[in-house]
Amino acid sequence: MEKRPVPLFIGGSMYMSYRRFGDLSVSEKMVDSFFIVFIGIGYLFAMALIFMDVAPLDGDPGLSVKDIELKYYGNRSGTRLEEVLKGPMKIYHSSAEHEEIVAWIYAGIPEPRYRERIKPIFDKRCVACHNPSSGMTIPDLTDYEKVKVFATGDTGISVGALARVSHIHLFGVTMVFYLLGRIFMLVEMQVWLKRTIVAVPFTAIVVDIGSWWLTRYIPAFSYAVLIGGALMGVSLAVQSLVSLYQMWFYRPKGAD
Repeated sequence: MEKRPVPLFIGGSMYMSYRRFGDLSVSEKMVDSFFIVFIGIGYLFAMALIFMDVAPLDGDPGLSVKDIELKYYGNRSGTRLEEVLKGPMKIYHSSAEHEEIVAWIYAGIPEPRYRERIKPIFDKRCVACHNPSSGMTIPDLTDYEKVKVFATGDTGISVGALARVSHIHLFGVTMVFYLLGRIFMLVEMQVWLKRTIVAVPFTAIVVDIGSWWLTRYIPAFSYAVLIGGALMGVSLAVQSLVSLYQMWFYRPKGAD
């Protein structure tokens, strides 16, 4: 077993001991447990957001490699507006309205036709949410110039948006796995296995976020995005469950 020394002061003298979950007070266990539980709940909400935001992109249920490709690489033979209309926004407009908008796109997005036929559809179906005052981080569809951006070639997520999301995830996810890893280090198991489990999520972060950038230019890397995300999820589950078990239920051999 890997041992981590901590100083203990007894009768004015310092001795070296090794902390494990059995050495923690109930208060320390409660704090660690609350952290693990709420991180787990936050992860579930993150997964729900991914399924709401990314999974519908290809028009089929469930998260697929194609969904990831559409998000980061885009549909170079179509437009972002088309993908959204047949994906997550499909339920908000009729088939006749869908055909009208697509026909306008393939007619070259002429502005007079937009004002005559397309704007009334957006005003009726979209702008209640897609406007600057909604407070939501979704495209503004209130005028022609803003709509035109999404009715031209779809090259996926922009570099600016990707940089913003990348730095948020690098700070946030890295901190989560650092704190979770500090708790997990108190687990009793083979040294090589513990070190592997601690290292995997940080490797997965590099694979996941690095593959976002690579997928923007080479769609085949969408598979690596899926692998990186899956590794992070498995790592979080393993570290959380093993830590909670050993914290509250595990008794090492030889313990009274």
